[in-house]
Amino acid sequence: MTSTDTGIESVPPLVVLRPSHGWRSLKLGELWSYRELLYFLTWRDVLIRYKQAVLGVAWAVLQPFLTMIVFTLVFSGLMNVSSGDTPYALFSLAALVPWQLFAGGLNKSGATLVANANLLTKVYFPRLIMPTSAVLAGLVDFAIGMVLLAGMMVYFGVTPTWNVLWLPLLVVLTLLTALSVSLWLSALNVMYRDVQYVIPLVVQLWMFVSPVIYSTGTVPAGPMRIVYGLNPMAGVIQGFRWALLGEAPPSGLLLIGAGVVIVVFVGGLFFFKRVERTFADVV
Repeated sequence: MTSTDTGIESVPPLVVLRPSHGWRSLKLGELWSYRELLYFLTWRDVLIRYKQAVLGVAWAVLQPFLTMIVFTLVFSGLMNVSSGDTPYALFSLAALVPWQLFAGGLNKSGATLVANANLLTKVYFPRLIMPTSAVLAGLVDFAIGMVLLAGMMVYFGVTPTWNVLWLPLLVVLTLLTALSVSLWLSALNVMYRDVQYVIPLVVQLWMFVSPVIYSTGTVPAGPMRIVYGLNPMAGVIQGFRWALLGEAPPSGLLLIGAGVVIVVFVGGLFFFKRVERTFADVV
């Protein structure tokens, strides 16, 4: 006997939506539920980068390689910037590879919400996926850059030590640094469109306060070095040189930088989720 036979109509279940607070409001579990979409958007960003490109993946090699040559000629050849016992070309390339992973993720993810406005206004999915996919897409260029770096190490006869086992953690910290800043910038760019024009300038200035061109050994010990460690990329870059080239360990720089990343990342998550509800209306 059905509800129609008895004259009683079925009533749909009542669902009550209540605002959540604390970590529950972030709904981080949704990222796993939408993992296929994260993969799709990441792979789409990779394809867009190389689609109809004349040189294809060669750009991922040319960019750090040509930058390394310019840095070597200008800063080592003309300005006599010291790189210790390590050839300056290898010294700078070991910094450029992780730096471009960070800088590329920051540049792409900062404007990703506005660039995908059609998706934001038509279908629901965790908005965190967009800046996350833009950052993860840089791993392809990073992997190609690491092949170039390995070739340069063979050319100069440099053999990495067992410290190279720390490399995956340094890569994760690089991605997390880019994502933590991107959460703030991508959300702010939805509300204030001129943020996207400020991002390249921020990235350029950030490079000069990071040890890409020079060694962290030039930074005086004491309070100045602690302040310098507030830049997470200082510890990351020194960590790459330590893991691959046997340079001085990052020690305190890495610990301070990791602490800053955690604070910025957690704050960025809450800020992003707070303004997320306005994205579809503003974008």
